[in-house]
Amino acid sequence: MASSAIKSGALVSLQDLHPSSHYFKQGTSLRVTGKLQEYSAQTAIAVVVDGSAELKVNTEHLRNLNLKIGSFYQFIGELLIQPDNEAVLQARVGRNVDGINLDLYHQSLRLLRQFQADHLKNPTT
Repeated sequence: MASSAIKSGALVSLQDLHPSSHYFKQGTSLRVTGKLQEYSAQTAIAVVVDGSAELKVNTEHLRNLNLKIGSFYQFIGELLIQPDNEAVLQARVGRNVDGINLDLYHQSLRLLRQFQADHLKNPTT
C-alpha cells in the first residue's frame, strides 16, 4: 500500500510565521487561522490577518468556499517562500470559522505547545 505524502498541517499562529521561525521553511505543511482582509478572484490570492501579522493564501485549488471579507477562515496547506522572502500558503483545505474566539484559540495553542514541550522532556509521565 502506498504511503501518503500529504502531511498534517502544524497549528501555527500568523505571528509564528517570520523568517527566523522553524515553521518558515519551503514546503512546510501548516494550519493557519485569520480574518480575511483581501481577496482577488482573478489571482485567487487571499490575505488573512491576525493582529498585525498577515499572510497571503493561494486559494486556486479550493472549490465551493465562498470567501467573504471580514469573515474568519482556517486554511491548511504548504508554505511557499518567494525569492523576496515573502511567504504564500498554497491552500489545499479551507473553511469558514466565523464565531471563533481568537484569544481563546491562541491560549489553547500556547497550552498545547507547553504540553508538547513538557511531554518531550518527560515522555513517561
